[in-house]
Amino acid sequence: MSSEIGNNVDNLNNGCEKENENSESTDGDIVNPWTVTSSSQTGVDYDKLIDRFGSSKIDEKLLARFETVIQKPVHHLLRRGIFFSHRDMYEILKRQEQGKPFYLYTGRGPSSSALHMGHLIPFMFTKWLQETFDVPLIIQMTDDEKFLWKDLSVEKAQELAIENAKDIIALGFDVEKTFIFSNFQFIGQCPQFYQNMTRVQKNVTFNQVKGIFGFGNSDCIGKISFPAIQAAPSFSSSFPFIFDGKKDVPCLIPCAIDQDPFFRMTRDVAPRLGFCKPALLHSQFFPALQGSQTKMSASDPNSSIFLTDTPNQIKKKINKYAFSGGGATEAEHKEKGGNCDIDVSFQYLRFFLEDDERLEQIRKDYTSGELLTGYLKKELIEILQKVVVEHQERRKEITDDIVKEFMTPRKLKFKFQNKSEINCETHQKQLIHNFYPEV
Repeated sequence: MSSEIGNNVDNLNNGCEKENENSESTDGDIVNPWTVTSSSQTGVDYDKLIDRFGSSKIDEKLLARFETVIQKPVHHLLRRGIFFSHRDMYEILKRQEQGKPFYLYTGRGPSSSALHMGHLIPFMFTKWLQETFDVPLIIQMTDDEKFLWKDLSVEKAQELAIENAKDIIALGFDVEKTFIFSNFQFIGQCPQFYQNMTRVQKNVTFNQVKGIFGFGNSDCIGKISFPAIQAAPSFSSSFPFIFDGKKDVPCLIPCAIDQDPFFRMTRDVAPRLGFCKPALLHSQFFPALQGSQTKMSASDPNSSIFLTDTPNQIKKKINKYAFSGGGATEAEHKEKGGNCDIDVSFQYLRFFLEDDERLEQIRKDYTSGELLTGYLKKELIEILQKVVVEHQERRKEITDDIVKEFMTPRKLKFKFQNKSEINCETHQKQLIHNFYPEV
């Protein structure tokens, strides 16, 4: 998943989901799927972003409703406001309560051979959602997009998609409930998916995609048509082997807020096609080591902690590059305290330290000056080393055959499935044969 928001947005949403003019930048923040920067040391102003994009804030009322429906505490990424914005989450919770089907959809644009820590956040949260709701999950690998935007060959983009899929699978997704697909491999084999792509393409004008994504006259036509490809998995009829051609099963999309332009467009088009609007949960950005002015980037190894880094590399990167909110000297720090709002190590702990009481104690001690920057970094290093080493161990077990199983079109098992209604074995077998003639 990737994109870019431009200026002078056409009124795609008929006033329902607004986006202000000059939508790419507000008060020094630039937020689009290709670029995230802020002029503030504390990073993007998410409240202003909610107002600009026309989404809804995840507040205490929604969190209480969430916990009532799932009958357990919400994920710490929700409690801490890291997933901070939504579209139609109340409708999804209502469907869950009523026993009506929905599914999860998210994606990854494979631009590097390994994921970094920022990439893990939406997938960790998606796994929790899948286990909590017991629903099918669809993961789109947009290797075609990276071919169009990056200096990559088709073959290299496909290779990166497989490597990234292994990282994703290593998080522990249930193969019986999860379908992962590469755009390059899948679209030509599934006519229903391609049909939905072209339905979207026909209903969005060139001026509209220019307005939403900032495309210029020099951009290749592949970029201009790509948003329809990312929109298509939002519609259940794109996956007949899972939903038997039903077009009334909505999806919930957990993603970073920079992906929202794709789905504002999708939500506008969906009713005109007779499809359900996708619901969304938006996350904040995982900051670069150098500070919250930009997000962690796969293209800058010194801005990121990768899942292939050794424990020693993790230690060196955090000690050398992680921006500190502490005082210039130990004496100054003890006198004035540290600033957790700009300290990258503390911000990373918000994502990965699950113990709320421990996090709050660290915040108090650092703010008072009692806890020094070196000790804060040491705490983070130990947590990230553990996360990465454990992931590497699981990753070693992910074979090509396991990836093939996840990426084979097939029925998925989930609690809303009505086996008497879903009968598409012939179509499923044909799809499998198209992918793997030897089967």
